[in-house]
Amino acid sequence: MFILGYWVAAGMGPLTIGTDGGGSIRIPCAFTGLFGLKPSFGRVPAWPLSPFGTVAHLGPMSRTVADAALLLNVITQPDARDWLALPADGCDYLRDLDAGVSGWRIAYSPDLGYAQVDAEVAAIVERAAMRFAELGAHVERADPPGLEGVDEVFRRHWFTGAAYLVRHFTPEQRALMDRGLLDVADEGARIGMMDLLEAAQQRGLLGTRMNQFHQRYDLLLTPTLPLAAFEAGRETSDVMKEKRWTAWTPFTYPFNLTQQPAASIPSGLTSAGLPVGLHIVGPRYADARVLRAARAFESVQPFPMPDVSALVPR
Repeated sequence: MFILGYWVAAGMGPLTIGTDGGGSIRIPCAFTGLFGLKPSFGRVPAWPLSPFGTVAHLGPMSRTVADAALLLNVITQPDARDWLALPADGCDYLRDLDAGVSGWRIAYSPDLGYAQVDAEVAAIVERAAMRFAELGAHVERADPPGLEGVDEVFRRHWFTGAAYLVRHFTPEQRALMDRGLLDVADEGARIGMMDLLEAAQQRGLLGTRMNQFHQRYDLLLTPTLPLAAFEAGRETSDVMKEKRWTAWTPFTYPFNLTQQPAASIPSGLTSAGLPVGLHIVGPRYADARVLRAARAFESVQPFPMPDVSALVPR
């Protein structure tokens, strides 16, 4: 995924479609300096249905916002095999893409009220968020309410999906699989039906709170991730402090639960030259709004491209 991301960033590969059950579009995009959009759930039909159910989305990963809008025009076409897909609305995501964000009400939350964020990442994201004020939007600091405990709600949804995914694999096959995934699946297999139903109720309350939050704000801005990319092959960035990958993705998975559109935009590079993502979250079904905001940001702060010269064939 990371090498593919660099090839797309270099303009040497086709547009990419990603899957996102907790951040798997936005996380690699933030780590590699790409643009990625997790659309509203059901906006892009999926077949077959993901084992992770209604937290799993499909969406574009691209070098530019316009490329993502162009691809979204294609992949949002109806597919009768997906009974959860939204009705086709005929939206042209390229139309009004450059109309700007003047007058919009935008909330900026640097930590959702509880997340720990690397200081350098936080500074880069805050500068990026303030660019929207320069674009004519009204930007104010505001944390969405009721996100406490969202980690456990997500774990009950996603971890049971992992258990379902691996249920038929033989011991020989499981021995070849990622140990972290198997641990998650084993944990998910121990989650009872009453716990899962309780999580579904809590998920509904979270969705309601976010609907109400967006009565006041057109968009929510956060970091995509609280840190820059770390060593490949590890589930967590610090095995002494973090048990599962959800510990370092506090900004992505809540919006899989609420099924809102959310995009990661490259917003700068750390002193080590690693990309940092700005997260743009819109109310459900406001996919065009998220793209329009991303394009406005791109117009005043072109995405920094990592040096991929070493990957170019000679």
